[in-house]
Amino acid sequence: MGTLRVAAERVVGAPAATVYGCLADMREHHPTFLPPAFSGFTVESGGTGAGTVVRFTVTAGGRSRAYRMAVSEPEPGRVMVETDADSSLVTTFTVEPEGQVARVRIVTTWEGSAGVGGFFERLFAPRVLRSIYLDELGRLDAHVRSHESPGA
Repeated sequence: MGTLRVAAERVVGAPAATVYGCLADMREHHPTFLPPAFSGFTVESGGTGAGTVVRFTVTAGGRSRAYRMAVSEPEPGRVMVETDADSSLVTTFTVEPEGQVARVRIVTTWEGSAGVGGFFERLFAPRVLRSIYLDELGRLDAHVRSHESPGA
């Protein structure tokens, strides 16, 4: 077993406040820049930032898994965390200002499976998930460049 960690980051071409606003807005913005690996994105409660609960399915490597994520904001405007209700999976979004743009980092951790399945999970899941996150960050960049503010 052991903890698995996947991280991806990139500079996004908008001010940090705009980028964070789009990430935190689970109704209007966040679903629009998710890659095709994500499907069935639904807001169960809330909608922006802490207290929001969302459901979605991720399909990667020929396998699909449903998630029910509760959103928290340990550092509002900078760090948003999604915690799965049904597993150890936690995804953290961190937005750091870099002048007129922002550096965004997505980090996911979870307890890996044991046995042969765990071996393949450790071998393939990080690479596949990192690719999905890099796609998401590219889509986020295009999204925020086309919106002047999270309310646009």
